[in-house]
Amino acid sequence: MALLQEETVKINGYTLHLIKTDKFKTNTFIWKMKAPLEQDTVTLRALLPQVLQSGTKNHPTTASLRSYLDDLYGATLQVDLAKKGEYHIITFTIEIANEAYLQGSEPLLQKAVVLLKEVLLHPNATNNAFDSETVEKEKRNLKQRITSVYDDKMRYASVRLTEEMCKGERYALFVHGEAERIDEITPESLYQYYEKALAEDELDLYIIGDIDREEAETYCEQISFTDRAPKTIDAEGGQPDRDLKTIVERLDVKQGKLNIGYRTNIRYGHRDYFHLQMFNGIFGGFPHSKLFINVREKAHLAYYAASRIESHKGLLMVMAGIDDKNYEQATTIIHEQMTSMKSGNFTEQEMEQTKAVIKNQFLEAIDTSRGLVEVLYHNVIARANIKPEDWIHEVANTTKDDVVAVAKKVQLDTIYFLTGGKGEK
Repeated sequence: MALLQEETVKINGYTLHLIKTDKFKTNTFIWKMKAPLEQDTVTLRALLPQVLQSGTKNHPTTASLRSYLDDLYGATLQVDLAKKGEYHIITFTIEIANEAYLQGSEPLLQKAVVLLKEVLLHPNATNNAFDSETVEKEKRNLKQRITSVYDDKMRYASVRLTEEMCKGERYALFVHGEAERIDEITPESLYQYYEKALAEDELDLYIIGDIDREEAETYCEQISFTDRAPKTIDAEGGQPDRDLKTIVERLDVKQGKLNIGYRTNIRYGHRDYFHLQMFNGIFGGFPHSKLFINVREKAHLAYYAASRIESHKGLLMVMAGIDDKNYEQATTIIHEQMTSMKSGNFTEQEMEQTKAVIKNQFLEAIDTSRGLVEVLYHNVIARANIKPEDWIHEVANTTKDDVVAVAKKVQLDTIYFLTGGKGEK
């Protein structure tokens, strides 16, 4: 039985995805804009959604826009940025009450579409330039957003591993852009990029809720863009022809951050992708995994020890917080756990436990409208057609041999260690 019904239709330069469900008392609109990561535009692209959500032609200030949202029974508008493989994704989310659950007959579904159109197509701009005060305010906020990474050393270490491991690749670019490029952005140059993005990005609109398809389509007809052939790029991320790279960086930190990057050579849509999910769950993805048990619990070497995969880049990242003196021992034990995975040194009990956790985690994700869209949007990025029930079926039918086979494809690439130590590690 299908977990949900997603209906898609091409409409006015974008793809409309309709997911009808009576699970929520709200309707959620999620607008996605996808373009290749580019050094020349990554900072402009990071600034753009913040400026667009700060005001529109009819609601030129943040305060007036938020007041209007409050009038719509407490509707919310949020923006987000993400890297998915070699792509830079802008997301706008509007969540609004479903009028069917209200005593009044206000057409909230229609008003949400009108608001989305206004945010995207009628910004606070004149003469091909955004409002200068808004741009300057959001430039300051973007600088703070970038700087805040340095204050969170766990996140900083993750960013630095990516920069070093993927040097020369699009994925090395930071999702929020480059601080040194912010000052050169003007209201005019940002507006010029805005027009380029709306003309060239791949555009998708998801509507999730207890909706009528024909009604939703009719409302969405008023949001119109020119037809385009979205830019696609060849996937990067195969194993570089070089030796293991080891980077040691010294900052004023009390706890060392050991981050290790591997190339999996498997991406979303690949037949081994779900086997890789199982591999990661047993290796380091969950509290019952080898990294957590052996590095943290048994050896007492780490404050945290875990791994995660980047689905569209084909990377596996290990993160561990350790005392500087434990670098060699912790690294050795992590390597031993990888060897154990390649050798099939894990039990059927670990397999079954991991399957159960992945299933529960997945069902929890699709139990929210935003989580559901994140799952479905993988298909847009990967040009795939994997349904939610496929996730559950493929994981449930993964064998030990499948996990060992993907483990053998995983290749060590880069070790990054952030330490407060003065001498050698």
